[in-house]
Amino acid sequence: MLLFILAGMTSCFGINADIVVNQDNSGTINLEYRLSRALDSLGRLEGNEGRPPIPVGRIDFERTVDRLPGMRLLSYASREDTRDRIITTRLQFSNIEALVAFLDAAGEKAVYTGGESQTLSFILIRGGRSRSSGLDALIGQITQGYRVNINMSFPREATMAVEGPLQSDIIDFIPQGRRVSYSLPLGAVLSAENGVRMEFRW
Repeated sequence: MLLFILAGMTSCFGINADIVVNQDNSGTINLEYRLSRALDSLGRLEGNEGRPPIPVGRIDFERTVDRLPGMRLLSYASREDTRDRIITTRLQFSNIEALVAFLDAAGEKAVYTGGESQTLSFILIRGGRSRSSGLDALIGQITQGYRVNINMSFPREATMAVEGPLQSDIIDFIPQGRRVSYSLPLGAVLSAENGVRMEFRW
């Protein structure tokens, strides 16, 4: 579901995902995303034909976790500020397989390998987009203020590898430790010519 949401990213969208993995591979997901109120008012959410529906209501999340064994919705909240509608949820997963199913219900972008050394990888956004300096500048302008933040905490030392934008003063990357993270502007994600892929080892 998370990667599905990211696949529906538009020019007015920001997301923060904070995932905690426990010793027994259960854990929690704190998920917050910001949707432009202007975008919402144009009717581009929740099932418009030709656009992937972005879940915004509590019932959307309840239906999702009901279909995913090992997932549970702990809390949901929605509020608005002057610019955005802000959705905040807290979910619980009983094992990594449940987390993978939540990340990628279609089974196309996330892969988990268990064992003494565990690996979780997923494609944040696919590459292959045509680009130009003018287009990149436009994307940067219209996505200003929106970021994509992915944080994962583990019960032991972990590493995070990223295939995507890295060398920039506007990108925050912590690749090693019990908490690893990758944060960048939405514009940098959408402008990534070869996409963005992440791999976690712990």
